[in-house]
Amino acid sequence: MKKNKNYGQPLFKNIKYCTRCCLPETVEGISFDDLGICTVCRSQEQKMHIDWQARRKKLEEILYSYKNRPGSSYDCIVPISGGKDSTFQLHVITKVYGLRALAVTFNHNWMTETGKYNLTNALEKFNVDHIMYTPNRSLVNRLAKKSIFKIGDACWHCHAGVGAFPLQIAVKFKIPLIIWGESVAESSGRATYYEPDKYDANYFTRVSAKLTPGEMADKDISEKELCFFMVPGPKELEKAHVCGIHLGDYIFWDDERQVEFIKKEYGWKENDVEGTYKKYKSVECIMAGVHDYSKFVKRGFGRATDHASQDVRVGLMTREEGFQMIKDVDPKEPEAVSRYLKATGLSKKEFINACRSLRKGKARKLP
Repeated sequence: MKKNKNYGQPLFKNIKYCTRCCLPETVEGISFDDLGICTVCRSQEQKMHIDWQARRKKLEEILYSYKNRPGSSYDCIVPISGGKDSTFQLHVITKVYGLRALAVTFNHNWMTETGKYNLTNALEKFNVDHIMYTPNRSLVNRLAKKSIFKIGDACWHCHAGVGAFPLQIAVKFKIPLIIWGESVAESSGRATYYEPDKYDANYFTRVSAKLTPGEMADKDISEKELCFFMVPGPKELEKAHVCGIHLGDYIFWDDERQVEFIKKEYGWKENDVEGTYKKYKSVECIMAGVHDYSKFVKRGFGRATDHASQDVRVGLMTREEGFQMIKDVDPKEPEAVSRYLKATGLSKKEFINACRSLRKGKARKLP
């Protein structure tokens, strides 16, 4: 294979790629330094120079300041999907630091059997109370249809619900501390470990949902139906003293090591996931392939690019091997697209054209 002159070459010749990993210039928020190295690679360099013991001490100060606080039955909220991050979050919070956590789930209603198992298994293994909201199938389908035209991604309801529902529970039950997992600095060009994008009420709108419920409502989707997607108002949040942190800003984050740990210690399960060669990211979602394929059509890269770039940075594969893996995975249309088209009534042409129509900046150079 290596004798092939195209081996290990990027998919697109007219797109600039990081000189160290496989990320293209079409990544949202990414920039390159004078050596052509991307923001994410520089952020990973920063991880090597951070005093993680000092950061862990800061984490302990935060957690213990909320432990056994008067006026609340719980020390914190841990948003949990059944995925790898939230399972590891519960381990750190309940087993390492002994906090009483309330697990909160926004169920996107696209749960796989593996995801259902992992969610139930985590709740039982960590012995936590749990609140879950599941939007009805009709609403999910209507939002998924509109989402592809509005943000070039079928998952607005998940992005918005994951952000808003835990905030609503925090306000309602007076539990100010919300604990998330991976830092956006870990794999996104929008922030670094030295210059983080700190969590606030609009965090998920800013980094993923892009639009508010009011902007998604129309004659087919009423604002009343979107009540659980609404972020509480500033006065409510201020009164409840809501604070959110990402463990990845305080603990050295290592996906591979953490997955192996939760598999061994807690029986967490992985499975084949469309759109990537790894078996753990978004294993809980039957529509993950739609999310990643729409990103490929809109921006020229999918989840295999994200994962290959991570593996190149940590030395698990060469950059050339990464580009070859990307060629084999990213352009392949997943079976989930057919499921999505059936649920929404869209044609494949409408789906593809909607994604292409939202190309911005450097992505306009894509064929």
